[in-house]
Amino acid sequence: MSATGPTGHVFRPGDEGYDAERTGFNLAVDHRPAYVVGAGGSEDVVGAVRRAADRGLGIGVLATGHGPSVPAGEDTVLITTGRMTGVTVDPGARTARVGAGARWHHVIEATAPYGLAPLNGSSPHVGAVGYTLGGGAGLLGRRYGYAADHVRSLDLVPADGTPRTVTADTCPSLFWALRGAGKGNFGVVTAMEIALFPVARLYGGGLYFPAGLCADALHAWAEWTRDLPEEMASSVLLMAYPDVPEVPGPLRGHHVTHLRIAWSGPPAEGEPLVAPLRAVGTPLLDTVSDMPYRDVGAIHHEPTASAAAHDRGTLLTGLPPAAVDTLLATAGPAARAPFVTELRHFGGAYARPPRVPNAVGHRTAAFSLYTGADPAAGDAPDRLHVSMRPWSGGSFLNFLGSGETEASRLPAAFDPGDYARLTELKRTYDPANVFRVNHNIPPGGALSP
Repeated sequence: MSATGPTGHVFRPGDEGYDAERTGFNLAVDHRPAYVVGAGGSEDVVGAVRRAADRGLGIGVLATGHGPSVPAGEDTVLITTGRMTGVTVDPGARTARVGAGARWHHVIEATAPYGLAPLNGSSPHVGAVGYTLGGGAGLLGRRYGYAADHVRSLDLVPADGTPRTVTADTCPSLFWALRGAGKGNFGVVTAMEIALFPVARLYGGGLYFPAGLCADALHAWAEWTRDLPEEMASSVLLMAYPDVPEVPGPLRGHHVTHLRIAWSGPPAEGEPLVAPLRAVGTPLLDTVSDMPYRDVGAIHHEPTASAAAHDRGTLLTGLPPAAVDTLLATAGPAARAPFVTELRHFGGAYARPPRVPNAVGHRTAAFSLYTGADPAAGDAPDRLHVSMRPWSGGSFLNFLGSGETEASRLPAAFDPGDYARLTELKRTYDPANVFRVNHNIPPGGALSP
């Protein structure tokens, strides 16, 4: 059984609950730490950090486990924040205070009654804090920017175990780093205050095209994105659906090109904007319609059941016809690719610098390219990313996958000079690299363990 004390619920190998506590959504990473601390509040995090530092243990943080990096080993402690799900909304100020373990659906449920929306991701199942610290590119991003651009304050427990509230005024350098590079590298964020936006409804959903229309749909979408209002967010998923009862009948057993739409402008303007995509041909399924913002998760309809997946992401400078053809050759229906492929449209407000600078890099990226695969797929997804190098433009922290190979790509997630600045800040705030179970930023002049 777990022990309960000043550092929260403590689970050790062999204890009942240890395996459940150490396991996140993505099973590709197998955490086996010396012990796990199930934190119920900030005081538990403070105690866990101090205890781990006294014992010379590294520290990792696990909220939902959607963004795995490297496994926690026997020389580390894993702090889980999934019990810290509180959300408090100030509708007058249009802000929300969000606990470390809250998922986006917790935030959306709290804000929707006021006609307000956070800058959440495509899946309401994802943890809000980790998503935001990694940048946060969601369905309102082309209109308002990255989620990290609209953080007001962060409650942090750094390596010395002394909690502090970090803002642009109290500690501008650390505030800069945490927003865009703060996923577990500079301490444990126990809560954040974020801005909310007046979005109550969307014209959104999906157009699911069959294999025979894949090329036409992908070329049409790439051309369509060249001249769009910033209120229009969209993406494309290429996926071969299995022939199983859990899959909707029209999609079962088909390779599908899933165009996802989220228009947050005036509702009457949404349908004519989507018309060029509907003109591609008859879809297997068309779910695009007016919807309350609280149903935003239905647009991407992403899985909520745990599974092992090797993720990889690349930012693209553009998507000309040659790039579309290259992608089709490796990930289209004829390629029978053993992975799913996603493209997201960036640009708009993503490209503008925030009012308070942060560490989010590559703001001129036009698209992101993501692949997700069963570990048995081997290096097949890598071949797609290699083939797209002529249009590659760095990486994005939230889309980095697990393992040492992806960890080595971390510097490419930041603009030139910013990574060096981050290593110097790491030396200031975590010189012993206590927080190292992550895509690690080593202290300046040091190497990651």
